[in-house]
Amino acid sequence: MAAKLKKGDKVVVLTGKDKGKQGEISVVMPAAGKAVVEGVNIAIRHVRQSQNEQGGRVPKAMPIQLSNLALLDSAGKATRVGFRMEDGVKVRYAKSTGEAV
Repeated sequence: MAAKLKKGDKVVVLTGKDKGKQGEISVVMPAAGKAVVEGVNIAIRHVRQSQNEQGGRVPKAMPIQLSNLALLDSAGKATRVGFRMEDGVKVRYAKSTGEAV
C-alpha cells in the first residue's frame, strides 16, 4: 500500500488521550502500522545511569497508530490524503483543498 503519511509530515491526532494535539512525524513503521510523532503519546522511561549519560525519568514519544493520525493541510485543518498523476508523476494531495502535499 502507498504511504499516505511520511516522515516530516505535520499531523493531528484524531482519537485517544492526545486528541487534537499536533506534531511532526519523526519515524514511520509501516510494517507495524504506527508512527512516532514529536510531543504526542509521551511516556516516562526510567533510564539507568551510565558513564556517558545521566540516569532518571526520561520522557519519550511512543508510537501511535497511523489510523489515529490525519495530515494537516495548508489551512491547518485535518484532511484525508489521495493520490493522482501530475505530469506522469504520482503525487499525494489533500482531499479537502485539492492541492499537492
